Amino acid sequence: MTKIDPARYLEQPFGHLADLINAHAVNQPDRIALDDGEERLTWAETAAQVNQIAAQLQADGLAKGKAVAILGTTTIRYALAYLGAIVAGGCAAPLTTSATPKQLANMARDSGAMHLFVDTAKRAELFESGVDLPPLKHIMMDVAGDDAPLLFDWMAAEGAVPADPQVGPKDPYNIIYSSGTTGTPKGIIHSRQMRWYQMAVGENSGYGQPGQVSLFSTPLYSNTTLGIFVATVAYGGTAVLMRKFDCQRWLELAQQHRATHTMLVPVQYQRLMDFEGFDDYDLSTFTHKYCTSAPFSAELKAEVIRRMPGGLIEIYSMTEGGVVCILLAHAHPDKLHSVGIAWGGSEVITVDEDLKRLPPGEMGELVGRSQTMMSGYQNQPEKTEEASWYDENGDRWQRMGDIGQVDEDGFITLMGRSKDMIISGGFNIYPRDLEEALMEQPGVADAAVIGVESRQWGETPLGFVVAEPGVSLDLGALKTATNSGLGKTQRLSELRLIDELPRSHIGKILKTELRDLAQQTAA
Repeated sequence: MTKIDPARYLEQPFGHLADLINAHAVNQPDRIALDDGEERLTWAETAAQVNQIAAQLQADGLAKGKAVAILGTTTIRYALAYLGAIVAGGCAAPLTTSATPKQLANMARDSGAMHLFVDTAKRAELFESGVDLPPLKHIMMDVAGDDAPLLFDWMAAEGAVPADPQVGPKDPYNIIYSSGTTGTPKGIIHSRQMRWYQMAVGENSGYGQPGQVSLFSTPLYSNTTLGIFVATVAYGGTAVLMRKFDCQRWLELAQQHRATHTMLVPVQYQRLMDFEGFDDYDLSTFTHKYCTSAPFSAELKAEVIRRMPGGLIEIYSMTEGGVVCILLAHAHPDKLHSVGIAWGGSEVITVDEDLKRLPPGEMGELVGRSQTMMSGYQNQPEKTEEASWYDENGDRWQRMGDIGQVDEDGFITLMGRSKDMIISGGFNIYPRDLEEALMEQPGVADAAVIGVESRQWGETPLGFVVAEPGVSLDLGALKTATNSGLGKTQRLSELRLIDELPRSHIGKILKTELRDLAQQTAA
């Protein structure tokens, strides 16, 4: 195997992740690549097992660009399945563990996958639900089943090497599924060029430096995690994977592994700041702390900067791409109310309600474009078009779904979300999905859902319902019945009965008034 310099290789306009993984096995065979607390693998071991998985996928008939579904807890074996799919030339399709069995079946069917890497608990949940599952070859990531082999028994023999899949920049790298309660959630397709760009810029953020260790506490099915994970792998760092976030365990791992990088969502930072023993741990090795996925208050940013070593970098974007904004919070204490400036060649403008371009500095809906834009939604071209904006030259921009303003220094301040999306614990929740679920319940004449502030989750869904004439609603039973059909991250935290929903003259629900009502009631 030819020895290559990963940093120089990443300077190329495009490359294959397999080359980097194999290079790390040659250059630093004994360095730990993956550690999940129960298992740990060196780079030599990681490269060997990824190649065995990739070779067997190809032997099973996996064609270039074909999806490989993955469902389970974040572990080393999950990471191996993910990387194996990429190295084989396939398209990784990590499925959201908090989704309902019906949602999961729809995602797997929509992806077109022929393989499902799954753990025992999630497989049992699927089977026990009675939903109609697509025909998939199940490969177990934890324990072999009666009719499904264990990953290590299934993969190709030791020393196996996959054929070069000849992947190109436009070939799909992964499909990330959005939330949804019924039908098929939108599958967001990222190209290999998009992920390559994320890998290649990693060196500017301290990746590739000796001793680089990334601590992950968000799941690998989340784009939040993947952006940092692919950079860690590309530069040959160490990825420490947590199955579930816990403040004390996170602090112990950060200290034990001398972590240099981490990605946390705002509610995790809040919980760490509130943790009684936080200041007893040595976090001095941190150089870069990232945050994304949810509103991050200026007050919390200031506290994190004051109490945690290393730089604090907020990333504002969306899974679909569009503009990418970076706020180096530690370097701009006077801009903590913002989400930073357009970065890495990104462009951002604002448009009015008629989607007409606004002059610089005027508040409006944000639209952006960058090298990290999605290729489109899987099997839903009409949804791709709905999320697009075209400029005078016919170039496509991504509608961000947020209302914002760009100041004279180029810093962007978010004023609100145009689609009223709720972000709870770093996960997107679409109120319409919850409203439809409420409307399916007997006795409900009308319903609306808004996001309200939550110290634990950042935001949480609050529902308002109108009863049908003559019906007395049991709100506790109604909430239980509705939540039973929702994913774990989508569930309503509270329901309130209201005589009539406030609406505009054209029938639009006035959610601003509902938010005011929620605040008045809370007070």
